[in-house]
Amino acid sequence: MMFVDQAAAILLRGGVIAYPTEGVFGLGCLPDRLDAIQRLLRIKNRDPAKGLILIAADASQLDGWIALPAGRSLPTPDPLTPITWVVPPDDKVAAIVRGNNDGVAVRLTTNPVAISLCNKVGSPLISTSANLSGQPVARNPLILRRQFASLVDYVVPGECGPSSGPSEIRDLLTGKILRPR
Repeated sequence: MMFVDQAAAILLRGGVIAYPTEGVFGLGCLPDRLDAIQRLLRIKNRDPAKGLILIAADASQLDGWIALPAGRSLPTPDPLTPITWVVPPDDKVAAIVRGNNDGVAVRLTTNPVAISLCNKVGSPLISTSANLSGQPVARNPLILRRQFASLVDYVVPGECGPSSGPSEIRDLLTGKILRPR
C-alpha cells in the first residue's frame, strides 16, 4: 500500500494526517511530536483539556505509554463495537495527550488502514475524530476531503468500518462507561 508509506513518511516528519478508523475518519499524528499535537488541536479547534486518544495495532505498541496494573491487559478488540479504554498513563504520555484527565485513552484498532499506519511507523498514533469541535464527524471521504484536505498534510485513502460511529469509552479499572456509543 503505497499510500501507507507516504502517510508514514509524513507522520515521521511531524505531520498531521486524516485517516480512516473503525467508525469515523480521524485526525492523527505521532504522540511524541508535541508540535504536531498542538497543530492538530488548532486544526480541530479542540480544547486541550479534553485529551486525545492513542490507537495502536497491538498492545506492545503501547509499551511505555500505558502503565497497567499487574495482571491487567487490554481486552481483545471487537471490530463491530470498538471500545476506547482509559488506563493509567506511563512516562511517555505528555500532559497535552491526557488533557485534564488522570488516565490516557487508548484503543487497539481493527481498521486495516489504521493498523498498517501504526505498524509502518512502529508507534501508536494520536487519534481524534475528523470534525471541528461541536460539528458532525466525517464518515464520508468526500466530506473529509472538503473539510480537511487544505488543513492536514495528507488524507489517507480508505474506508471507515466496520463500526457505525465513534467508539464507546470505558474506564479499564472500574468498567464505568464514560461515553456511550
